[in-house]
This record gives sequence, structure tokens and C-alpha cells, in this order.
Amino acid sequence: MELTIYNTLTRQKEVFVPLHAPHVGMYVCGPTVYGDPHLGHARPAITFDLLFRLLKHLGYKVRYVRNITDVGHLEHDADAGEDKIAKKARLEQLEPMEVVQHYTLRYHKAMEMLNVLPPGIEPNASGHIIEQIELVRKILDNGYAYESEGSVYFDVEKYNEKHRYGILSNRNIEELLHTTRNLDGQQEKRNPVDFALWKKAQPEHIMRWSSPWSDGFPGWHCECTAMGRKYLGDHFDIHGGGMDLVFPHHECEIAQAVASQGDEMVRYWMHNNMITVNGQKMGKSLGNFITLEEFFTGNHALLTQAYSPMAIRFFILQAHYRSTVDFSNEALAAAQKGLERLLEAYARLQKLTPSDTSSVDLAGLREKCEAAICDDLNTPVVIAHLFDAGKAVNTLYDGKGTLSAAGLEELKAVFRLFMEDILGLQTGAAASDNRDEAYKKAVDLLLSIRQQAKENKDWATSDRIRNEMAALGFKVKDTKDGFEWGL
Repeated sequence: MELTIYNTLTRQKEVFVPLHAPHVGMYVCGPTVYGDPHLGHARPAITFDLLFRLLKHLGYKVRYVRNITDVGHLEHDADAGEDKIAKKARLEQLEPMEVVQHYTLRYHKAMEMLNVLPPGIEPNASGHIIEQIELVRKILDNGYAYESEGSVYFDVEKYNEKHRYGILSNRNIEELLHTTRNLDGQQEKRNPVDFALWKKAQPEHIMRWSSPWSDGFPGWHCECTAMGRKYLGDHFDIHGGGMDLVFPHHECEIAQAVASQGDEMVRYWMHNNMITVNGQKMGKSLGNFITLEEFFTGNHALLTQAYSPMAIRFFILQAHYRSTVDFSNEALAAAQKGLERLLEAYARLQKLTPSDTSSVDLAGLREKCEAAICDDLNTPVVIAHLFDAGKAVNTLYDGKGTLSAAGLEELKAVFRLFMEDILGLQTGAAASDNRDEAYKKAVDLLLSIRQQAKENKDWATSDRIRNEMAALGFKVKDTKDGFEWGL
């Protein structure tokens, strides 16, 4: 079965042919870790988790790299303003790496709850300063960058003489160059469309490193080019991210690769579309910004209830990854109900007993699902096929049809493959395991609070927790190392 994917670079669906089959190199832009993960983080994570799962199912060995941005992403735009993480650190009176660690852990926890598989390599930008300095040096040596007052900028106009800047976003850069050439206030840049490869740090800037040009920090666009090359080589198969990264981030990545090594690094560029809220782009300034934790708890003014992580995942998979997804309570509640119906059919499937003959025809289900998922990850069609099969399962469960042993085993295998292995939807056993783990952690947390109360000689709180847990059937035993509990 051929896999086709939409290549943003060529603007068409193409048959996926790896450079070095069966090995596949895939790089996905991860989060800037300065705040709690939100719905916008969930979509690219789930989209490329889906691709990762599918490639493995097709027999490929995937080296999956997803970066963590912890330096160089500035507040106002790619080249101006305060570093987002440094600003958070200043406001909360923390070290920048404390901010990075805190929100990286929260991101990982949210991804785990969404059943997003971890990448094979997850590099931090701050851990690859040497590679980024070397990238800047190569671009300078090749004549496509210039130094200005301790900073280094990419010379877009010079690059555009031999190559095309704007090839990914399909922008007319020649027109942009001519219309912005005479604007005032450009300061260090020769041209306003030039972008920073290295920025000289101002005295108040917390995060800085030594370089041949100044004490400073790399431009935001450098990290993915440098780390992609380090872990996947000069040429690799897939680079992914959200559509909001097409310009300027990924456009700059292409220019950096060509300027430093003479040709393009990436063969297929893939981008998921955006999530909107009631037709508006999600943003803090609009008051419609919802974190994943708020979805899971229901603790937000725009939410009428809590939604499970699998409901969020299913909601995102119901739409094609290149389509806009508009969030509303009604849409998410409908997704949760749809998921429940599918899970109920899957649970009923496990209880069916085979017959000698089949009166229900489910032949071709596997082929139809494979054709859909291999057609540029068409998850809505896959889900529609599973719903149709679910109706047949309900018919069988009600005793209104029969299915042979071979047919039943094939049906179970197809549901398991597409629901669990490829779509990544946790069904009864996996979901139950997660609930059990959460239950254990909640009990441990409560007993940790009791332990702290004892250390503070708050005997009333300590005794109350012990007594009320005993009334619920818990057996709590204090030990020299802390506590043990059971039922």
C-alpha cells in the first residue's frame, strides 16, 4: 500500500519514498516551554504521532526528533523583544532553566495523557549552541550573512539572487524587498526582511553565550536547522509543524540549509492547520485561550464540563489534519459522545461469540481503512469506516446476525490496529490502566499531605486524613521511610 502525503513545498500530494528505506528521518517543531500546554500544542503532537505510528505500521524504522525551544524565541517577533522564557523567569523570579524544566515536565505529562508517543530524540536549543554557531559561521563563509554591531543577519536579498526565498510560503519576496527598502528604523539590518542568525545580548539579557561575534544567543530559526542536521544528516525525509510556522520559521530554515550546504535539507514538508475557538484564532488576548489541564478538569469559563484526554484526541482526529478545527462546547461534547459509541461497540466486539457461518458482510474493512489512512492521513474517513463497522457489531450483539470465527478475529484485529495502534485511542484496558495509575497517585498525594502535616505537628489534619481513609477501607501504615497503604 502506497502512502501519499501532502508536501507543502510542492503544494500537492506525493507518494512517500524515503531517502534510505526502511529508515525514515522525521523532525517536528516542538513547543516553546514558557507556559502550560494548550489545545494548539495538542494538534501538531497528535498529527505527527499519527504519522509516526503509521510509518512504523508500514514497516519503516523511524528516527523521530521533536525539539524543545528554550532560548531565542523572542516576545514581539523573531528578531525583537524579550526572550519569552527569560521574561517568564524575570516575572516569577526564577532561573530560566527552572521555567524550562517546569513547563517541559507539564508538556510531557499532557502528551502522556493524550497517548502521544515520545520521540526518539528530544533536543533542547540551549544544549546545541555550538552547532548553531557553526551553522552561522558556514552561512557567513558562503557570503549569505553579515555581521552588524555584534549581531549576525541573513542577507535575504543576496540569497534571492541565486535561490528563491519564499519557495515554501509562495510569497513574492522581490515585491516585499522593494516595498520595504526605504523604511526607517531598521537599525542593524540592511533590509527589514533579513532575519537574525545570532543576536548580541543586551546587558539585562539573562541567557547568553560566547561566540566569535559577541556574547549573545542564536536566532530562533537556527535551532531546527542545526539540530535536524546533527541528528538526521544533511538530507532527511520529513519536517513537520503547525501551519503558523510556514512563514517565517520554516521558510528561514530552508534558506539557512541551502546557504550553508548548497541544497535543501528536507524532502517533504508537512503542516497541520490551526485550531480556532468559535471562529476566532485562539489567543490569550481574546480570552479564549484554554490549556489542556483546563479541558481535563473543566475549569474554564468557556467550558461546561470536563473532557477526557481521549475525547480531545478523538476531536482532533475527526478532522483532516490540513483542515481548520473550530472548537466549541457543542463540537467537543459531540466528539465525546461519538467516542463513547465507538468504544461501546469495541467493548461489545470483545463479547461476541463466533458462528459457523456469516450473515453480516464485513469483508474489505481493513483495505478501506488502509486506503484512507494512507491517503494523506485521512482520519475522518477511517473513523467513518469504523463507525459503520460498529453498527454491524451492534447488530451482531443484539443477536440479529452471525459472524464466523475467522471473520470475528479479523474484525477484532482491524479495530485493534486502527483504533489503538494507529489512531492511538485508548480503549478499555489502556484507559483502565491510566485510571488506576491516577488513582494510586491521588492516594499517594493525600498521604504525602498527611506526612507533611505530621512533620508540621498539625495533628488534627494528620488524624483526620488517617481516620477518614480508614473509614473508606484504606489501611495506612507509617514506616521509617514514610508510609505504606493498601485496601
